Amino acid sequence: MTLHPDMPGERLDAFLARSVENMTRSAAQKLIEEGCVRLCGKPAKKNDKLKPGDEVTLEIPEPKEVDIVPTEMALDIVYEDEDLLVLNKPKGLVVHPAAGHSDDTLVNGLLYALGDRLSGINGQLRPGIVHRIDKDTSGLLAVAKNDFAHRILASQLKDHTMARTYEAIVCGSFREDCGTVNAPIGRHPSDRKKMCVTQRNSKEAVTHWEVVARYRGYTHIRCRLETGRTHQIRVHMAHIGHPILGDTVYGHKKPELGQDSQCLHAGALCFRHPRDERPVMVFAPLPEYFTKVIEKLERMG
Repeated sequence: MTLHPDMPGERLDAFLARSVENMTRSAAQKLIEEGCVRLCGKPAKKNDKLKPGDEVTLEIPEPKEVDIVPTEMALDIVYEDEDLLVLNKPKGLVVHPAAGHSDDTLVNGLLYALGDRLSGINGQLRPGIVHRIDKDTSGLLAVAKNDFAHRILASQLKDHTMARTYEAIVCGSFREDCGTVNAPIGRHPSDRKKMCVTQRNSKEAVTHWEVVARYRGYTHIRCRLETGRTHQIRVHMAHIGHPILGDTVYGHKKPELGQDSQCLHAGALCFRHPRDERPVMVFAPLPEYFTKVIEKLERMG
């Protein structure tokens, strides 16, 4: 496939994602890294800037077989139709296969339940996965059954028209009843597994929060994501001095109130249906681990 850029100065990976049907930017970067893309006859780099007259040659390899074993598991599906489903993920379940988790992930369960009735845009390791939440975050996750639905839902994520609301217990007390954290997030300079608020190689990140209830030393808050960066709520809350209860990565290093992982739940998901644009609003009640924390806080006075 030969392409001719039409926007001088555009990055190569962004150009491919815009120009090739069903191509995501991450998929474009992977093809570039694998040597499948040439710029004016030479091996390309993902951050190459395009100029008038450039010629981009793309070779898309045949898909490789990936041995992901379908695994029977209980899926708490709270909404489903021919194009998509929304499920309530429990705390502790990894979303897609990765090192150390090859056959015990949500994707394994989805493949058992749906087989090939999942979108393929995110590749063979993440079929159907439009967005993800951390292993130890519970709550709602949208899954696309076809590429059409996946593209529309992904575009709603990108333009911030998919509303995602989270419940969290954070450490400390707020003076205000609501607020916004507008601070860019990027990779941590010394710990590549962590994110941080930084101006260097970062992306815009905006989290709106409001107080639900106040307790002695802790606060129940509700957060609405305007953007969707990795670990966004966890990083933003720690940044303003209110780390999430149990988050030993970004917050206090020792477990508190019996919580050794973040007390964070994706409780509401609202979007326009890809097929007819009708509003879809899905809610998931607070899970047992979360309500037990609230009961402890109420007893503390």
